[in-house]
Amino acid sequence: MAVLNYVESERKVEEAIYYKKLIAGNGWLYTLEPGQVFRIVDLEGNQAADTLFFDADQPTDHYSAVNTIQCQQNIYLSTGSVLIAESGKELVRIIADTCGRHDTLGGSCSAQSNTVRYSHDTLPMHNCRDTYMLQLAKYGESFTKRDLAPNVNFFMNVPVTPEGDLKFTDGVSSPGHYVEMQAISRTKVLISNCPQLNNPCNAFNPTPIQLLIWDK
Repeated sequence: MAVLNYVESERKVEEAIYYKKLIAGNGWLYTLEPGQVFRIVDLEGNQAADTLFFDADQPTDHYSAVNTIQCQQNIYLSTGSVLIAESGKELVRIIADTCGRHDTLGGSCSAQSNTVRYSHDTLPMHNCRDTYMLQLAKYGESFTKRDLAPNVNFFMNVPVTPEGDLKFTDGVSSPGHYVEMQAISRTKVLISNCPQLNNPCNAFNPTPIQLLIWDK
């Protein structure tokens, strides 16, 4: 079941309280306060922003793909989708989206998954799982790999075949497309801007994303 719920935002870039350009391969960790609005912009198109969400007041309570999919009865995210934690707590709501849909099933790349999906010589390549752990370690968080739950892949196209298989295909996002969400509760956001060189989702060319935050 596809979601194509295009809604543009009325927020202006110059009014944002926070702005960052995140190059491919880099990570980002930030805590959103309730009511704050967060936008991810796909600057050049077809990039994958691998993103995890945690309850900032109870960091072991992370985003749950299963709960989110079950509540919205859809495997894709778009405007109106509420991202839900393992406990059932609502973390963020997507309030604008010019891409149309975002993946909840493909997961993040790792050294191990690269060897399975592509070839054994990809083992040392930069990957999202290592980026996640580097960010958590850099900020002194007491997380382990067990805390890295299935993530959201913003802008990534992973259709499900009639046979139930996943396909990693060309992206559906164009330059300047964005997804915007509002924090419902204090939410820690962890992003790995995917460095993947073997996946057609980003045309084999990982590119930067832009991150913006508004107070309301």
